[in-house]
This record gives sequence, C-alpha cells and structure tokens, in this order.
Amino acid sequence: MLARAWLRVTGWKPEGDAPTAPRFVLIAAPHTSNWDLIFLLAFAELYEIRISWMGKHQLFRRPFGSLFRALGGIAIHRHERGDRVALMTEEFARRERFALVVPTEATRGWTPHWKSGFYHIARGAEVPIVMGYLDYRRRRGGFGPALVASGDVKRDMDRIRAFYGDKTGKYPEKFGPVQLREEDSVTAASL
Repeated sequence: MLARAWLRVTGWKPEGDAPTAPRFVLIAAPHTSNWDLIFLLAFAELYEIRISWMGKHQLFRRPFGSLFRALGGIAIHRHERGDRVALMTEEFARRERFALVVPTEATRGWTPHWKSGFYHIARGAEVPIVMGYLDYRRRRGGFGPALVASGDVKRDMDRIRAFYGDKTGKYPEKFGPVQLREEDSVTAASL
C-alpha cells in the first residue's frame, strides 16, 4: 500500500478511528502547506475513505487535472460568484456515500477568519462535521470527533476550537484563529 509506505518513510502515524458516517463534511486543518493535500490523501487511503475535495480550478489543468479529478478533486472557480453551499448540499443529496473536504481556511496563508462554508454545507445537508487534522509537531494525522452542527455557531465553534487548539501546521505562523466571521457579529450583538 503506497500510503502506508509514504507515511512510514516520512515518519507520520495515524491517530483516531475512521469516521463511521457514510456522508460527512471533513475539516482538514491546519492548512499551511501544499504538502497537506499529499498527507490528507495518504491518510484517506490508509483509512480506506474515498474523499472529495475542492480546489482552485487552476489545479485541474494539464498535465495533472485528470489525476486530481481521479483523486477526488472538484474544481472551484473562486472568481465566479455562485452558491457553493447549495451546490455541495445538492451533491450530498445525490450520493449515499460522500466525504467532502472543505478548506476552512481557503488558503495556505494566515487569515483572521475561517470560511463558514463547511458549517453551512453540513447544516444544509444534515450531515456531521468530522474534524480531520495534520499535526506536524507530532507527525500525527487522522480524525477527531464528529460534530452535528446545532445552529449555535459560537457553541459549535468552541468545540472545534478546543479540538484544534493543540494542532500545529507545517508553518504554524500561517495558521490563523479558528474563528468564523459570523461569530464577530454574534459577539457584537450580545454586547
């Protein structure tokens, strides 16, 4: 198995059990390096999970476009306006098994907020959010708990923040706060 050999050679070990839900949104964080996708794919293969992941459309050009699609890639045109939440929610409705990786940070660089699409897709599709991770400090990767989004964004994000609090990206300075923009407005409204 190629994934097992890759992880052994690079010194990485799996941690946690594979998600049991047939359909779920997978957070893959911290996301600070291009290597994250390679490790994500290796852990998915190791755990025998067929994942789908969204990536900028430029990744799907020749010569690697066919390979990335075969590895579960879904091209996203970031410059085009569109309701990606509705599109992915509909995709969940069409499939019996679907593990969708949503890039919460949407970039490998530091940002002050996570994108909330993962949360809204999970709520709309009525599927759990699974907390996947890569911890470069410990060279561990895997899956944490599943969370059913309650609609109480602050409470749900507190659980997510607690989980990712000790996870370290390849470039720790590029991992911004585990915070949704919606939480800022909730906090301001309660003052």
